[in-house]
Amino acid sequence: MNIQPYLSFEGRAQEAIDFYKGAVGAEVKVVMHFKDAPPEAQAQMSPGVGDKVMHACIKIGESDVFVSDGRCGGAANFSGVTLTINATSDGEADKLFAALGKGGQVTMPMAETFFATRFGMVDDKFGVHWMVLNPKS
Repeated sequence: MNIQPYLSFEGRAQEAIDFYKGAVGAEVKVVMHFKDAPPEAQAQMSPGVGDKVMHACIKIGESDVFVSDGRCGGAANFSGVTLTINATSDGEADKLFAALGKGGQVTMPMAETFFATRFGMVDDKFGVHWMVLNPKS
């Protein structure tokens, strides 16, 4: 069994994909736009969404993350969901945390905890909640 997060950016998916490529080294596996759907499906779509991302898959580390513009209906809401990155060193944890935090908001600064040599929480500029840590052995 495998669980993959599916994030709906409500009109900012391509911007998010580009951000994650730089911030966490995401690899784009596939991007499908609404205009790529069959004509009968396009007839049911809202006008002006053709160039928006209907479905994409990016690979972050060993994990696939699905991305979409959803219904392109306004602000994205990621309430109740947090993505976690387990870094392999303190330096990597600090670098990822800083990159994800550009334009976002730190909710818990990086620090040592009882379970990690580095741990912090940040909401990126899209509102996606992240925990970044280098776990203690």
